Amino acid sequence: VQLQASGGGLVQAGGSLRLSCVASGRTFSAYAMGWFRQAPGKEREFVAAISSSGGATYYAASLKDRFTISRDNAKNTAYLQMNSLKPEDTAAYYCAAEDQGIVAGIPSEYDYWGQGTLVTVSS
Repeated sequence: VQLQASGGGLVQAGGSLRLSCVASGRTFSAYAMGWFRQAPGKEREFVAAISSSGGATYYAASLKDRFTISRDNAKNTAYLQMNSLKPEDTAAYYCAAEDQGIVAGIPSEYDYWGQGTLVTVSS
């Protein structure tokens, strides 16, 4: 499966962005989807994941009150709604697909990755 992430940009602190991840190539609804982020000089960090059906979600504890993951299997798209953004949210955000359909928080559990979309939050 090929993944294409988009929706990043420059936003002021307190603002919102919605990231999208469009999948192509194989049956999107079979995959769990995850979002990770990586700031300069830091390791890749788990953000959120959603099961193949969308019935289960999983968040990094520090982000669950501000970020929401969702998916539309009819559109082969996963989303990450980010609200109340802070400068420390600045990072490249990556979407990933896991072929067992099970939510996971570890990068090595994911089988396919999209390119990053850069989010910059100004203070």
